Amino acid sequence: MQLYALGLNHHTAPLAIRERVAFEPDCLARALRDLTRGPAVREAAILSTCNRTELYFAAEAPQHAADWLAQFHQLAPGEVAPYLYSHPERDAVRHVFRVASGLDSMVLGEPQILGQVKDAVRHAEEAGTLGTVLHKLFQSTFAVAKEVRSTTAIGANIVSMAAAAVHLAERIFERISDQHVLFIGAGEMIELCVAHFAGTQPHSITIANRTEARALALAERFGARTLRMEEVDAALPQFDVVVSCTASPLPIVGLGMVERAVRARRHRPMVMVDLAVPRDIEAEAAGLDDVFLYTVDDLAQIVAAGLESRQQAVVEAEDIIDNRVDGFLHWMQARDAVPVIRALRQHAETVRTGELERALKQLARGDEPGKVLEALSHSITNKLMHGPTRYLNQAEGEAHAEAGRIVRQLFNFPEQ
Repeated sequence: MQLYALGLNHHTAPLAIRERVAFEPDCLARALRDLTRGPAVREAAILSTCNRTELYFAAEAPQHAADWLAQFHQLAPGEVAPYLYSHPERDAVRHVFRVASGLDSMVLGEPQILGQVKDAVRHAEEAGTLGTVLHKLFQSTFAVAKEVRSTTAIGANIVSMAAAAVHLAERIFERISDQHVLFIGAGEMIELCVAHFAGTQPHSITIANRTEARALALAERFGARTLRMEEVDAALPQFDVVVSCTASPLPIVGLGMVERAVRARRHRPMVMVDLAVPRDIEAEAAGLDDVFLYTVDDLAQIVAAGLESRQQAVVEAEDIIDNRVDGFLHWMQARDAVPVIRALRQHAETVRTGELERALKQLARGDEPGKVLEALSHSITNKLMHGPTRYLNQAEGEAHAEAGRIVRQLFNFPEQ
C-alpha cells in the first residue's frame, strides 16, 4: 500500500467543474465508507472546499479512487480526468503540508485552510477511515503548518489585490465586522476579494452582477445576498465598503450616484475600491468628502511593499516542509520494517529459549555449571551468526562486496 493525494483545485479546474465534484458535509461519512468498502483503498480522508476537492488515501494505485470520484458524483471519468492531479508518497506528503500551510491556496498564506483540513480529519475519524498512516500524516501536517505560521511571515504581508482591499478598508473602519460590503461583479478578482473579506466576518456581504446566476453561485458559497445591477443606485447608501471589478467599458457607479449615497448616509465614511480597467467608478468621486476611493494602482503599491517579504517567507516555508517530508517518509520506512524487526526478534527469542531449556536439563542431571554456561553461550552465538555467515558465503561477484558492506553496517564494525 502506498500513500496518495488525488484531486483538483482552482489551479487545475474551473469553478463549474469544482462545483460538480464538491462534497456536502452531510454526505462525507457515506462517501468515505463507500470509497474504502473494497480492498483497493484501505484508509481515506476527503478535503472539500470551494477551491479544491482532494482525496488522501492508502492504496496500491490511484486509478480506483479517480474512477470512484467521478462515479460518486454521477460523472463520466472523462469529464473529471483532465483536471485531476495524482501525487504518490513523497509528493503526496509534500502536497498536504503545503496545502495546510497556505502555500497552495488561492489567497497565499490564508489561515482558513488549516481549519478545513482539521474538519476533513474529523470526518474521517468519525467515519472510521482514518488509519495509522493517515493519522500520522495529518498530525505531522498540523505540526508543520504551526511551524510555518510561527517561524515565517507567510501570513504577515499583503501580496494580493484582494488582501490590499481589506487592508485599505481597515484603515478607515475600526472593525470590518460592523460594516456592510457590496461587491459589483462576480469574476475571479471579486471571488478573491469576497474570500478575503469573508475572513473578517463583515456584518453583511452583497453581490451584484449582470448575470444573476453567477452572483447567486458566488453568494451561496459565502452566505451572501444578491442584488440586481439596476438596484445598485438605490441600495448604495446601505453599504460602507464597495468593491467593483467588471468588464464594463463605461463606469457603473457615477459621480451623481455616489453623491446621493453620501447625503443619504449623513456623511458616514464610505470606502470604494475600483479594481476594473477601464474604471467602474467615476474618478471624480474621489473628490467627495467622506469617500475614500482607491484604484488598482493604489492597491499595487501596497502589494509591491509586501511582496519581497512574503517571497522570502515562502522560501523559508518550503525549506521547513522539505525537511518535515523527509522526517515523515523516514517514519513510513521504519513502519515498513516493523514486520521484519518483529520476525528477527522472534527468531532470536526462539533460539534463546531453546538453548536455555537444553542448558537447564543439563544442569538438572548434574553437569558442571561452568561447562553448561560455556556451551550455552557458544550455541546461541553460532545459531544467531548462522544467517549472516551464510549470506556472506553465498554472495558472489559484486554482490559479495555489497554483502560485506551491509553486514559491517548492520553490526557497526569499524571501517578497515
